[in-house]
This record gives sequence, C-alpha cells and structure tokens, in this order.
Amino acid sequence: MSSRQGGKLKPLKQKSKQKADMDEDDIAFQAKRREEAQKLKEAQALAAKKGPLIGGGIKKSKK
Repeated sequence: MSSRQGGKLKPLKQKSKQKADMDEDDIAFQAKRREEAQKLKEAQALAAKKGPLIGGGIKKSKK
C-alpha cells in the first residue's frame, strides 16, 4: 500500500542563535544597535518636548 502524502513537506526549523554561539563581532554589533536605539529615543523625546517649529522658513511677501 502506498502512503497518502499530499502537499509540500515543511522545512525543518533551524536553531536560533544563542548568546553562547555568537562571536565578539555579533556581540559588539548588538551593543552598537542598542546604543543607537537609545540615542534615537532620546532625540525623539527631546523633539516632542519642544513642539513644532513656528516662524521659520521662507517668508511670503504680502502685497
């Protein structure tokens, strides 16, 4: 008798990288990304605090 196997076979799941498997370059890259994300959050908080820019830009002549 033949087995009834329909559709595609699912691919095997790969192991996710553990911290022990990461080398120094990966760890340094992750640290750099965390620092950049922290700086971005601080800049966003500072920009939201000040509010919109008013009075700047090109002035229109009123004739």
